[in-house]
Amino acid sequence: MCAKLEVSNATFSYNGKRNVFEDISFSLGEGDVFCILGPNGTGKSTLLRCLCNLYRLRSGSIRINGHEISQMSQPMLARNVGFIPQIHTPTFPYTVLEVVIMGRTPHLRMISVPSEKDYTVAEEAIKMADIEDIKDKPYTQLSGGQMQMVLLARVLAQEPRILLLDEPTSHLDISHQIHIIEITRKLAQKGISLIMTSHFPDHAFMASKKVGIMKNRCFMEMGSADEVITEDNLKRAYGSDIRVVYLGGDIGRKITVPMLKS
Repeated sequence: MCAKLEVSNATFSYNGKRNVFEDISFSLGEGDVFCILGPNGTGKSTLLRCLCNLYRLRSGSIRINGHEISQMSQPMLARNVGFIPQIHTPTFPYTVLEVVIMGRTPHLRMISVPSEKDYTVAEEAIKMADIEDIKDKPYTQLSGGQMQMVLLARVLAQEPRILLLDEPTSHLDISHQIHIIEITRKLAQKGISLIMTSHFPDHAFMASKKVGIMKNRCFMEMGSADEVITEDNLKRAYGSDIRVVYLGGDIGRKITVPMLKS
């Protein structure tokens, strides 16, 4: 079963005075990939944390299949929404496999232990994330990029209907960045809905059906990648000259090129 996410007039504040973001509204259907762009400090990460109920809205609503997420139990919410944070600090030296199997927690009863099926799902997630060679290594001994791929495998093992990715490629080399994009496309084809924040407009051209640019606490533009990622909009959002160029041939898509002021 797939899930529909509806966000209506969402507003959030840490101190009850100044809003981090306000009047955010959008919907996400089966297989949608929504990429959120925007400069640092615009509230992208905070919005994702609200979407999985880590933070409560000041006003507005977030619903999954018509149900307000603040009224959903934690196991039910976790079966619907998976979240990969931008930063994660490991504490205990669990192996990679043990970290990934933790993603099965929403599917387990209170006193039950992971079944053979749970381990099979975890192994498949590890394979999809392409980290089979490190599955027995302590998580605390991994590089930042490796940790990011382990967190991806853990959330894949969770089997959510909606996946939230906070700058999923920020610690990765180019090869793994492309691997992440390929995985998001495969998940979307299976009907999973995805929201990812990014500082790379090119990734939106490669993976997203919907794009939004956050600026001054709200979406300044929202629509398809071709509609939203324009030179004018990028200039308004980032204050820098960024060219949008179409490359034909076997590439067949647009790319963005930042221009040096000199």
